[in-house]
Amino acid sequence: MQRVSWARSTPEGWQDIVKRMVIEHNAQLTQAEAGPIVKYLSNSHGLAPAESKPVMYYLERRVHDETGSDDPMHAVCGKCHSISRALSWRRSAAEWKQYADAHAARYKFRPNDLAVIVLSKTAPLHTPEWDTWSTRKGPADFTGRWLVTASIPGRGAYYGEMQVDPAAGDYNTRVVLTSIKDGSKLTRTGRSAIYGENAWRGRSMGSPSASASPVPDPENPSSEVREVMWISPDHSAAEGRWFWGRYQEFGFDAHLQRPAATPTLLLIDRPSLKVGSQGSRIRLIGDNFPAQIAPADISLGAGVTVRSVVSHSRGEIVATVDVAADAPRGKRDVAVKGARLTDATAIYDRIDYMRVTPQSAMASFSDATHPPGYRQFEAIGYQNGPDGKAHTADDVDLGPVDVAWSIQVFHAPPDAKSDYVGTISPEGLFTPGSENPNSNFDVWAIATARDEKDSRGGPLTDKCYMVVTVPTYVFNGRRYVRDLDRWVDDGSATGGR
Repeated sequence: MQRVSWARSTPEGWQDIVKRMVIEHNAQLTQAEAGPIVKYLSNSHGLAPAESKPVMYYLERRVHDETGSDDPMHAVCGKCHSISRALSWRRSAAEWKQYADAHAARYKFRPNDLAVIVLSKTAPLHTPEWDTWSTRKGPADFTGRWLVTASIPGRGAYYGEMQVDPAAGDYNTRVVLTSIKDGSKLTRTGRSAIYGENAWRGRSMGSPSASASPVPDPENPSSEVREVMWISPDHSAAEGRWFWGRYQEFGFDAHLQRPAATPTLLLIDRPSLKVGSQGSRIRLIGDNFPAQIAPADISLGAGVTVRSVVSHSRGEIVATVDVAADAPRGKRDVAVKGARLTDATAIYDRIDYMRVTPQSAMASFSDATHPPGYRQFEAIGYQNGPDGKAHTADDVDLGPVDVAWSIQVFHAPPDAKSDYVGTISPEGLFTPGSENPNSNFDVWAIATARDEKDSRGGPLTDKCYMVVTVPTYVFNGRRYVRDLDRWVDDGSATGGR
């Protein structure tokens, strides 16, 4: 019990401990017993919102560059796993020392006292953030209506509402999302649990057909997802990622917020507007818009004139705007009747360059045991900022560019076939070849803009360096991690295996 008393962690951290007790120490736990244990530990020995926010990318299964972290952490923790895995724990100095010694003995490496010093300073047991958070009064109520915005790389933005209802200590959820791009709707139902009043963990899925197959469809946004979200300290908003369980490279970037009595702006359907454009139609998505809306009630800043309001409802305004030829370039706030959306759109006169995201990537072939490792790409346009230089911090993000995608194997002629490595869809989804050649391939994923040219009048292009390799997996010393996915990451933290 002393080991428990001198440590704090995320729900995933405590799940790992309970799992290890079952696997390595033969602890006898039923599904009904495991969940309350993890919830109790997460509530009483968890992390405050300010402590969990910096490591959310690890919990959300995001690719994240950790090269700026402390060298001792890289030399020890970073050799085997994400540094944020260690930083998702808080321990006393003595407990960090004991843990590091046991870890070194188990995995056969020399203890690093400097790493213990860094961890004791960076992730101490006692922090002002936890002292303040742990004294909060009374349980929070998360039931009711929430406004939702979400996006899927390659598919664009979504908006909608979520209804949260109580269910035996947890919550049932139902969300309806509408695509900004084509108006298609997604209806998802699920179940979620709240840990420590700041950690949302759940599962949801779309239509019954999406769950008919035991293998999730990576291209189907109705597939079952795991919901990992950070809840704001005042419980008015939540943000995070809903990712496909077996295909962690796919997912929604999701944001929830409570409705307000006043108008709320959620998003605009146009990420950028070109100078000199006339009569451009925009859609403003929000909530609680007033019954009467005039052009003067909408503002996009200097040089942008709202010509007319085409239609409006409680949740949507359609308007036409003119952008002056001399309108200042850069990001703009959008405002409607006191509601404001910061940096909602951009005013530009040209696309100076395009960047494929991610800039480097890995995909993998499949075999009888391991599914393929896909990769989703996007091409984002940019205009140089005030310094006039490309690829600097002041450059203006103009949003996705309509591009044609292609794949080219290194050192192969431009017209050579690459189907044996894989194919890339019009939406930028790379699917590895069905045959496993038991080899690695260095590949360019190339985006060519359909309607834009570079400064010399040639094709506007960019490319990503990608390695397509043999099937990949993670080994934890005893069995494949994927074998434990349902137990470790079940939305209610009580799934049994």
